[in-house]
Amino acid sequence: MEIENKEVKFGGFWSPKNCQARHKVAIIIPYRDRKDHLFTLLSYLHPILQRQQLDYKIYVSEQIGNGTFNKAIVMNAAFIYALEQDNYNCYCFHDVDLIPEDDRNMYSCGRHPKHMSIGVDEMNYVLQYEELIGGVLILKTEHVLASNGYSNLYWGWGAEDDDLYYRLKGLGYKIERPPLKIGRYTMMKHKKRKPQLWSKRAKLLYSSVNRMTWDGVSSAKYTLLNVTERRFYTHLLIDVGQPPEGFN
Repeated sequence: MEIENKEVKFGGFWSPKNCQARHKVAIIIPYRDRKDHLFTLLSYLHPILQRQQLDYKIYVSEQIGNGTFNKAIVMNAAFIYALEQDNYNCYCFHDVDLIPEDDRNMYSCGRHPKHMSIGVDEMNYVLQYEELIGGVLILKTEHVLASNGYSNLYWGWGAEDDDLYYRLKGLGYKIERPPLKIGRYTMMKHKKRKPQLWSKRAKLLYSSVNRMTWDGVSSAKYTLLNVTERRFYTHLLIDVGQPPEGFN
């Protein structure tokens, strides 16, 4: 990684020298316990973003401890921090286990939210369902603020992305996607975590639009324990607290 990314500044940012980038992008990677995946992703992602001539910075947002994971709070916290740090116009929420296969899949934002990872090798490169926007998603600042970001109520793995889909559709946004032959990703192998019971997630999904104004970025409860600028990324350490009873 060091040899191929000498121009990446400490903290994980880069901008083209010979032109003004059209897009300033914050890459947000929710993370816990996948160091090998993280460094593999970074070894692919930095060169791709540079070839696309983007002005970007990578934030790795890690939940501390071994308690129930809340991916939404971890992502909301990183968005809030990045928003305060620089004038980004694009935010890319990127799973740590997905490696892009095609440079033509542009990590820049458009008028509408853009779902990048429509074809994953483990899913036979087929979009599983229309509401799926998880994996790699790019939003403009106004998209995040209008939808209030991710719901903080999804403790454990699953459905926070579907919840955001309904919020964005409720606001009148379309979901942009690249052609299937371009929006292709390889999923790194890992042990699958058991999601929360569907009954719990379904009840939340039915009320996603109604909760949008008060459940999300504006209400995220967490403690930012530490910020460290590392060689290829900026690391945020987040304490999300304890889940409600029944979500352990």
